Amino acid sequence: MGLLKEHDFGTPAKPGAPTVTLEIDGAQVCVPDGTSVMRAAATAGIDVPKLCSTDSLEPFGSCRLCLVEVDGVRGTPSSCTLPVAEGMKVTTQSAKLEKLRRGVMELYISDHPLDCLTCAANGDCELQDMAGVVGLREVRYGYAGENHLDLAKDTSNPYFDFDSSKCIVCSRCVRACQEVQGTFALTISGQGFESRVSPSAGESFFDSECVSCGACVQACPTGTLQEKSVVDLGMPTRTVLTTCAYCGVGCSFKAELRGTELVRMVPYKDGGANEGHSCVKGRFAFGYASHPDRVLKPLLRERLTDEFREVEWDEAISFVARRLREIQARYGPGSIGGISSSRTTNEEVYVVQRMIRAAFGNNNVDTCARVCHSPTGFGLKQTFGTSAGTQDFKSVAQADVILLIGANPTDGHPVFASRMKKRLRQGAKLIVADPRRIDLVRSPHVEAAYHLPLRPGTNVALMNAMAHTIVTEGLMNTEFVAERCERVDEWVEFISRPENSAEAAAVITGVPVEDIKAAARLYATGPNSAIYYGLGVTEHSQGSTMVMAMANLAMATGNIGREGVGVNPLRGQNNVQGACDMGSFPHELPGYRHVSDDAVRSIFENLWGVSLLAEPGLRIPNMFDAAVAGSFRGLFVQGEDIAQSDPNTAHVQAALSALDLLVVMDLFINETAKLAHVVLPGTSFLEKDGTFTNAERRINRVRPTMAPKTGKHEWQVICEIAQAMGYEEMRYDSSAQIMDEIAATTPTFAGVSFELLDKVGSVQWPCNPAAPLGTPTMHVDKFVRGKGQLIPTQYVPTTERSTRRFPLLLTTGRILSQYNVGAQTRRTANVAWHHEDVLEIHPQDAEVRGINDGDSVRLASRIGETTLHAKFSDRMPLGIVYTTFHHPVSGANVVTTENSDWATNCPEYKVTAVQVALKTATESARPAHEELPVGS
Repeated sequence: MGLLKEHDFGTPAKPGAPTVTLEIDGAQVCVPDGTSVMRAAATAGIDVPKLCSTDSLEPFGSCRLCLVEVDGVRGTPSSCTLPVAEGMKVTTQSAKLEKLRRGVMELYISDHPLDCLTCAANGDCELQDMAGVVGLREVRYGYAGENHLDLAKDTSNPYFDFDSSKCIVCSRCVRACQEVQGTFALTISGQGFESRVSPSAGESFFDSECVSCGACVQACPTGTLQEKSVVDLGMPTRTVLTTCAYCGVGCSFKAELRGTELVRMVPYKDGGANEGHSCVKGRFAFGYASHPDRVLKPLLRERLTDEFREVEWDEAISFVARRLREIQARYGPGSIGGISSSRTTNEEVYVVQRMIRAAFGNNNVDTCARVCHSPTGFGLKQTFGTSAGTQDFKSVAQADVILLIGANPTDGHPVFASRMKKRLRQGAKLIVADPRRIDLVRSPHVEAAYHLPLRPGTNVALMNAMAHTIVTEGLMNTEFVAERCERVDEWVEFISRPENSAEAAAVITGVPVEDIKAAARLYATGPNSAIYYGLGVTEHSQGSTMVMAMANLAMATGNIGREGVGVNPLRGQNNVQGACDMGSFPHELPGYRHVSDDAVRSIFENLWGVSLLAEPGLRIPNMFDAAVAGSFRGLFVQGEDIAQSDPNTAHVQAALSALDLLVVMDLFINETAKLAHVVLPGTSFLEKDGTFTNAERRINRVRPTMAPKTGKHEWQVICEIAQAMGYEEMRYDSSAQIMDEIAATTPTFAGVSFELLDKVGSVQWPCNPAAPLGTPTMHVDKFVRGKGQLIPTQYVPTTERSTRRFPLLLTTGRILSQYNVGAQTRRTANVAWHHEDVLEIHPQDAEVRGINDGDSVRLASRIGETTLHAKFSDRMPLGIVYTTFHHPVSGANVVTTENSDWATNCPEYKVTAVQVALKTATESARPAHEELPVGS
């Protein structure tokens, strides 16, 4: 449980040790230099009245409520803008101050609706609170004068209302949009009495640049900005601290409830990853958890031609176990396997891989990280010795240069993007390497120093050219490299070759020579330079090579092992890091330890009471191929819609249709579940008890707001399937007990427990006796593998190239309001912003094809084709088209190919040769890629 209302200190904390001593109302207070008098008073338990101040925003000094008296100082300064001074004597309460404050409050209340009893903010309104604090009993000015009480209400946003008649023009919402979110969508229009909060240029909130992050709602001290859910359901009465189940940022939230009904999600001020900020998905898009589409009882059918029937848990579990045993008896122990989920908890993932290894008796376990960040795991382990990013998110505040490659944080990781934008506004330089002109190339108060619009598939050539420039121009950190790295001479000789020069790369990438060199020089001379990257790096045939090339660049310049630097993957799903940590790959046990390691295997054999195979099992692509070939016959899929998310959809559907048994555990009937024999209902994050691990290795608690709607936790179902298969030893009393087992067997989690997380909030692994509170920055004095390994990264062009038949290149990405395959966000009001995937195409590419903006077009590759509406955009260079993949009806992965990373089989989603053609009237009458009906 958490507090419904956290204590607000009025202004942000200042860094450093307490060195300034002053007296406030007779009490001695010692605080860091630069602290406001308001915050100093609050630390001593003295709350000065305030309206325009809040500790998430810089002091503003407009409301005039926080006046204080200071010995030796004339007048009554605002305590929020007044810094402390040694020996200062402050009075916060006096007859003079009380009179001034009441006068200010009278002016506010004289122009405010008198509807407190019916206002949705009643009981959660700072104006109401302050009127009581200052002892306001009457308003001398009356209520009949000029006022703003007839101003219209803006209800355009799906999630919150803006009632301008209640606005006191404190500017907190405007400042939150600027300082916290960094969108600058709000302003104060007009002057004096006519001052108004205005979205953009007088537009509605929905039509403005507002991204619905909720920072303005969070900051508003009155009922002016209010969640529609609070209006409908009333003020919450209790709260549960938990973690968002969307992207890999891993924001902490207070789930605020009224009884058992979730009213709102409020970003937690002490959340390590988000520090009180949020995005539209985490803040508002939680309605899917109670959507009527939820599967709440097991569904079963003998054949795909049958209709599903609801059954009880016992029948479903017995059926699954019996069929799995029958398949193994007929086709062998390796004929079945499973796929774990990056959307479930660490504890749930751990029991899935244990079930497969101990009950199935094989290593045929894989996870969705295979199709997103498996090259991160491979590349960083080879170079640094560990399969994870190097920093915490706060580290970006110390970066002087940020190299952003193949990621679009404002859409994919918006809360981290706000941190990044704040640092850029403070003067850090940004290099964007992306075929598409993402928002961060130029947006309000942010402009990239360099945008390198490279051709899809040429990442390695660009990275090698930057390293070549650094080495040949004498910019390498020779001291760091000599002390901390190995294979130095080999790498220097390789990277210095002419084929790795900027001149050679310019021909390959399409990026001008001088831009490559200038970006390299900027990165090398930081002094603190950080790399942040996404799926535009990993989802390539050279994904692993590219990760190693970035690691090489960081090591060559000494940008590793301290704050403000590092190599940082922006993970896609909420627990993709944790799914990898927990042993979800066919070649690795928990903690990234190979299954062939006898010592490691014996740890689990002794604990689990079974013999484990020393040979790796099947990866996801191998499972599909073997299913089509007939040797792989049974598959358990937890929380992944592989029929929509994996490449070459036709091949995936053929593989799943060939199985004798497909078991899907999920919240909804998704594209994969439509091909299943058994659907086991999963639990939403609001029902889970466990942990997620975010992109910065932060282990966060996920606490249930309610009992599972399905009647069982997912880990319980997994255990019962294993027991029904004859593996009786798989029993746990709680998810906390599962984490205790993880800690007992996995060195990086050795010090982790629910008790520790409940006490300190969160920790970043490694968390062990040497680092009992975790490790924010990795590789400080030495690399995990000892010395960092500089590895030659030969550029090998992808075999997927544009041709006369398929002259364009397709790349894909996300949009802010939607998430992954859209199963969650499509069941919320987020569809108001994005109700279909569209194909972004350069106007000149469209013109030569006779395509107009909005036309229905056929997108075809050598693998398949689908239909989307065209959207003119000059964000991409000529010859490049772009789409998202959130809607199954458009099925972007129908056209993506079987190409994959050489080391990990991560699909090459980001490079597909395609043709785009106007769809004829006859063709437009038929949907090109229909969703499969249930039971097909």
